[in-house]
Amino acid sequence: MIKKIISGKSNVKNFINQIIDGNTKINITIEKEVDKILEKVKRNGDKALIYFAKRFDKCNIKKNEIKIKVGEINKFAKKCPKSIEKALNFAASRIKKFHKFQLPKNYKYSDEKGVLMGSKWMPISSIGIYVPGGTAIYPSSILMNSIPAKIAGVERIVMVIPQKDKNLNPILAKAAQISMVDEIFRVGGAHSIAALAYGTKTITPVDKIVGPGNLYVTIAKKKLFGKVGIDMLAGPSEILIVADKKNNPDWIAADLLSQAEHDINSRAILITNDLLFGKNVLKSINSILKILPRSKIASKSWTKNGGVIIVKNFSNVDDIINKLSPEHLELAIDKPDNFFNKIKNAGSVFLGRYTPEAIGDYVAGPNHVLPTGRTARFSSGLGVMDFLKKTTFTKCSKKSLKLISSQAIKLAEAEGLYGHALSIYIRNKI
Repeated sequence: MIKKIISGKSNVKNFINQIIDGNTKINITIEKEVDKILEKVKRNGDKALIYFAKRFDKCNIKKNEIKIKVGEINKFAKKCPKSIEKALNFAASRIKKFHKFQLPKNYKYSDEKGVLMGSKWMPISSIGIYVPGGTAIYPSSILMNSIPAKIAGVERIVMVIPQKDKNLNPILAKAAQISMVDEIFRVGGAHSIAALAYGTKTITPVDKIVGPGNLYVTIAKKKLFGKVGIDMLAGPSEILIVADKKNNPDWIAADLLSQAEHDINSRAILITNDLLFGKNVLKSINSILKILPRSKIASKSWTKNGGVIIVKNFSNVDDIINKLSPEHLELAIDKPDNFFNKIKNAGSVFLGRYTPEAIGDYVAGPNHVLPTGRTARFSSGLGVMDFLKKTTFTKCSKKSLKLISSQAIKLAEAEGLYGHALSIYIRNKI
């Protein structure tokens, strides 16, 4: 039986510090390897993509097979089970409804000097969505990344996905159709990120790249930021649950394992004020692991990164939460809305005993692409705003310029920028 009880102020503090310190580690070896991959794609384009597809994904593709043709996509999508198609459409409708509320408004106004000013929102022209391969398929991620982009008005949405053969999963193909993805390419990994940023003969570069991937993908996005926009540097999935003894231990155990099953580096933590309840959750975890299809991954994740923190009461638990700044936070307690008011740092919060985090992964509506690795301290989950850019504007008349120019000239001269001052001054001489 796996035992992961952490109690006592010093032990809890050490456990939290270990998590915080662990988020700062850098893998130099992988960084150097990613550098080589990016450079090869930059120099060799499609040729490099074909080479890396064979090397990393064991997929033999020709140049004319890098892009999946529309006819192929349609063929694959037709094989999607009708029940799954129905579920995808249900999820898409809820995601659309939620994200439409995020659309900002343009504004303009004239001040008392007669200067017209304002702000105008415009969509990014093109984006690339990275869809992970690995041990699971993620049609929900296609919906979560592309639907907000379409709502924002993005004209071109492309998708890259690693493949071990040339057959696109029918469920992913259908999700791409529902999400109105324009182009799909049979490449993944750091080399696909390089292709989206630099472009090749087959892949036209995009303005921004979104979607989580493995460490190679994350490092590639980090290194290419500036050449191309990125959404975030996503790490392993996380969940932090605050729960009391009124909960069913099986429910909480299932919630913890829902994140642990993602990846062996995922993190799942429970905070409770009842030792017996914590022990019962551990028993439930061990029972569920015996029957969970992805138990090998979940077990390694829980053993390596999981834990049950025991506290006397929940009065200061918000301090722990705000320090850890989790990707997902469940508040399975009485009056969760009141407790939520004390939370400053969390990617997405799930309130009450009947709101499992997993419902947010699929059909709740809010986005499931969320900040990890404590980055919720300064960033937010993906949304419509990530696909928009704001341009401000100013319009002066001859009269209004004269009314405000003297102070501008003084500031320009104070900075020693006399060309700036002259640019304003000469207009007032007319």
